[in-house]
Parts: sequence; structure tokens; C-alpha cells
Amino acid sequence: MALTELSAIKGIGVTRAASLRKLGINSVEELIGHFPRTYQDRGDVIPIAELEIDEVNSVKAVVAATKLSRPGNKVMVRTELVCQSDGVRQGDGSLGTLLPSGILEAVWFNMPYMKNAFKSGVPYLFIGKVISRLGKLQMVSPEYEPFAPDAPRIVPLYHATAGLSQKMLRKFVKAALEICGAAETLDEQIISNYGLCSREYAVRNIHFPENDEAFFRARRRLVFEELLTVQLRLRRLKKRAAQQAGVVVEDVEFAPVRGLFSFAPTEAQDKVIREIMGDMSDGFRMNRLVQGDVGSGKTLIAMLAAYAVIKNGGQAALMAPTDVLAAQHYRSFTVLEKLGIRVAFLSGSLSRRERMFVLEDIKIGRAQMIIGTHALIQSGVEFYNAGLMITDEQHRFGVRSRENLAKKGAAHVLVMTATPIPRSLALILYGDMDISIVDSLPLGRTKVDTYAITTAHRDRLYTFIKAQIDEGRQAYVICPTIENSEALETLESVTAMAKSLTDVFSEYQVACMHGKVNPEQRDEIMTAFSEGKIDILVSTTVVEVGVNVPNATIIAVENAERFGLAQLHQLRGRVGRGEHKSYCILITDSKSKICRERLDAMKNSNDGFYISELDLKLRGGGDFFGTRQHGLPEFKIANLYQDMDILKEAQAAAEEVTGGEGDEGWVVI
Repeated sequence: MALTELSAIKGIGVTRAASLRKLGINSVEELIGHFPRTYQDRGDVIPIAELEIDEVNSVKAVVAATKLSRPGNKVMVRTELVCQSDGVRQGDGSLGTLLPSGILEAVWFNMPYMKNAFKSGVPYLFIGKVISRLGKLQMVSPEYEPFAPDAPRIVPLYHATAGLSQKMLRKFVKAALEICGAAETLDEQIISNYGLCSREYAVRNIHFPENDEAFFRARRRLVFEELLTVQLRLRRLKKRAAQQAGVVVEDVEFAPVRGLFSFAPTEAQDKVIREIMGDMSDGFRMNRLVQGDVGSGKTLIAMLAAYAVIKNGGQAALMAPTDVLAAQHYRSFTVLEKLGIRVAFLSGSLSRRERMFVLEDIKIGRAQMIIGTHALIQSGVEFYNAGLMITDEQHRFGVRSRENLAKKGAAHVLVMTATPIPRSLALILYGDMDISIVDSLPLGRTKVDTYAITTAHRDRLYTFIKAQIDEGRQAYVICPTIENSEALETLESVTAMAKSLTDVFSEYQVACMHGKVNPEQRDEIMTAFSEGKIDILVSTTVVEVGVNVPNATIIAVENAERFGLAQLHQLRGRVGRGEHKSYCILITDSKSKICRERLDAMKNSNDGFYISELDLKLRGGGDFFGTRQHGLPEFKIANLYQDMDILKEAQAAAEEVTGGEGDEGWVVI
């Protein structure tokens, strides 16, 4: 179906179309699908005298006076409106004659035309955050409209960008709905069986609710549709995988691999290995997730599975999300070379010449165990006999990468994650896979004591860190990152912290690592830290998963309120990996109720599954991992915690229409 150009809407030219594209909106249909992020209740209109400072308010007022000025420089133009509650004496229009009581200033910068946008004596509705400045109440760049008693009470608020105001987006969405509406996507039987409203009704009322009941009906329909679509896709993937042939892997003797280590596998590890071997021996492709808490021993499981495939004549590959983690896996897996297995490393950090030799070794089968980053699924990588493809921390890749990796021959697929995933989220992310859980930790893992402190206690923390280093231990200091990239201000905070700690700990070795450090340098830093040559590693979350330094006993997390619980739990897992008592120190000055609840959970529990459930409850599925999914649709409206009942209905519907299969009965039109 051809999509409608944005230019079909009056008011959208080249510039505004470019702004909309920044929001991922490239057509009128996609504009309709840009659902509100929240809503504003404009029915609660209050007088100026009762405005709440630092809150968004709706106030009915008349403009009493206007003024243009250029404060501080000759470039910036400040437009100031003095507003009074409707019915209050307006004075003669000059600022000097007005009393300060019951007055609100509305201010705009570099918008001189606002001076003439209002009619004297006409009541307007102003909506915005109220601040107190120099004893005056003020709104900066408020929304406004002529006051109308019968105007819509519930107003949508959208994710926006520069050049697009909320008023503008509402206007464009209304026009879009008139141009093409919302075509039905579900079968009539599904709509009837689950008591759903039509899609046309749902889309109109999700944008502009007629009333509360209409909004809830609309939301239920759209959440159901979104979750049903994902469930059907996962069923299709699972059916496809179940029908594909896989390399037959016969039982092997694992004693040679186990003899390389001083410890024996736990019962949980042995159980998962048996499940994996059962999958790989039946002639069909394995598609299994191994899920376990930090330090549960998933790497040994992956190594045993890879060994079995290699001893049966196949090749095995392991893909990690970062160069740091991939390099660590490479160092771990080189132990297999003692058994005559050739281990290779492939990442984007290799030179062209190095990459050429590795690719040739993979193609002719000389490389039997290949460790790498996403470079493993790029074009030009040909396997001689791919038997097993392993991905570590799968949520960093998503379904599309899983599919691309699985295309490398008749290889079995094994996914590992140390992020304990609530069952509700696992149903969405891994509904196409069988799931194994490593539900116990190896002997020797020590409990990590967790404390929350404010910046006022920083000196005491530094004294404690010095005492630990003097005993021969090491420490991490973590500074926050923002989503999937290092924002400039965050990067500066990491480097500034490293400089500060270099001064504080002048007699010790301090190093700094973050995403802007090139992979070779990062590897050098991590190697030096692992070897005890660095006492304090100041880093972003590039050390979040998998990094293993048993001698590190302290991890201090700056601005802990900026991290999700699951991410904090992952960071805490960097310590407590050896024989020494370990500590996690969470530093924040936040006084918010949610922050206190989250930090209390970290202090009181080391159970990753409990923590992940709470994280999902507090933040929802979209932000659960702190990084967006690839290959699955980003949820526009569903919240996996509050919408569990709808998810169960969507799963039941998927079961009904497919009859337990994958492709038949596809109901999304």
C-alpha cells in the first residue's frame, strides 16, 4: 500500500517534514501512529493566586500589558506579557501601573511577534510550568489558546523535536486523521471475541479522547494489537526454526574440558548442558536461551557446547556486544588451544590484513572456535561448517541479529544473558526460543554488601577505597551513560572524575575508560586492570557485563539515580567474583520516592530476578535494558508490567488463530 506524503497536510513544508523525520515520521500514516506520550488535563483551570510553583498549571487570564526588551545583549529579544486573572482590573496597559499581586508573566525569547498575538480583554488559557523569579510568577514559552468553556479537556502531549510545538503536532495529527483515517487490521472474529473497539475509533480516541471511557477502550485495543503482532511474529520464527535442519551433534566426553579448570560444574550447569545436547542431537536446529544471574557460570556452558560441536567436526562462534567483552571471551576460550582447538578473534578493530587472514581461516575451517563482535554477521564472513552460533547479552542485539547469525549454515543457536529477565518480558523478547535457567551460583561467589550514600559522604568513601587498595584490592568508579551513546556532558563527567581521582589518589594508579576510547586502548586498559597494574578504573558502563576481575572488591556508582535497577545489578556483578569481601556503593543526592524505593531494593536483595521484576514495574519494558531493541518493534503504547492481562489475551488469540502453528491464520490484515 502506497503511503501518503507528509506534504499532503497543509502547513508541512520541507523544513517541518525534516523535523518530523527526526521523530521517525515519514508519511501521514506514520504521523497517525505517533501516539501521545502522555496527556494534560486542562479542565483544572485555576486562578493566578493559586498557581503551584514548579508544576505545570492551566490558568485563565487576560493580557494586561506587553513589553519588548533586549536584556544583557543586543541580539536576544525578550517578549513579556503581564497577565491577570480574568475579571481583574487591567490598568492602562503600562507595566508600571500594575500591582504585583495576582499577576503572571508570560515570557518568550526571540519571538517579538508574540507582542501582537493577543487581543486586549479577551480571556486566554495559558499552560506551562510556573517558576518564581525575582518574586514574580512566570511561565516561559507557555502554550496558549483563546479560552473556550467547551474546548477538549484532555489534551495529548507528544514526543517532539526542535521546530515542532505541541500545538503544531496536534494540528497535523488532526489533519492526518481526516486525510486517511485508520484502516482496520484485525479479523472481525478477533474483534468480537475479545470485545475490542474498531481501529478507527481507537486511533481517534488515543489522540483526542472523547472522555475517560473512550480513552481506556482505545488504549486496550491498540495494546492488544501491538502485543498480538509481536506474538504472531515470534510464533512464526519458532515454527521456522523448528523445521530447519541442524548439525547432528553426538555425545562427547567432556572430561578434557573440565580438567582445564580447578572447579566442577554445578548441578544447574550440568542440567542446562543436558538440555543443549538433547537439542543438538535430534537433527533439527536448536534455538535456546540460557538465562542466569551474574556469575552463574554461563561461559563454561557455552564452552562445553562449543567443544561438543567442534569434536563433531563443526565450527562454533560466539558473538559479544562490545570489543571489551569479546576480547575477554577470547582470552577465556584460548584455554581450548591446550586441547588442540584453534581459537580465532574477529572484530571491527582488526586491521584489513589481520581481518583477511582470520576470514580465510574461518572459510577453510582452520579456525574452529571464533570469538567476535557483530562483525561475525557482516557480509564476507563465510564458515566452512558452522555448527553452533552463540550470542552473549542477546538484548544488545535483538531478533534481527539473531536471525542473521542463524543464517550462517545449519548452525544451532544458543543465546546467553546475565540480565535476569522477568517472565513477562521474556515472553516478548524470546518467545521464539526454548529457555534454560541457571538457577544457582558456583561455590565461592561472595555476597556483595550494598550501600547508598550522598555526595556529602564522598571523603569517607575515598578513605575506605584507600584502605581496600592498601590491602591489595582494586576498585571501579562508574559514571553514567545516556541510552546507546555517550553524550558529551557525560563523557566530560567521566574524564573530569578520572582527573579528580588522580589528584585524590595520587599515590595509586588511576585509569579512565569509556566508549570513545578506541578498542585497542580499551583492551590494554582492561588487561592492565586484570593484571593488577591499575588500582582504580574510572569507567562508563562499558564494563557493565561480563568483565571479570576477581581482585576488584569495590564498585562505586556515581549518579545512581540515572541507572535502571537491572543495570545497577549488572554493575554490582563486577565485584564479588573472588574470595574477598566486596562492596557496591551507590552515590546519589536524589530525594525522589522512586529513587529511594529502587536503592532500597538494591540494598536489601542480591536476587537479580526480583530486582528485574521491580525494574520492569518502575520503568516499563521500553527502557528496561537502557538500550533500544533491534528487530522487534519499539512498543508505542504497551507497558509490559501494567498490561500483563492484555498480553495473556494476545497470546491466547495467537494460539487460537494459528492453531498452535506459526504462519497459518495470520490475523493482522
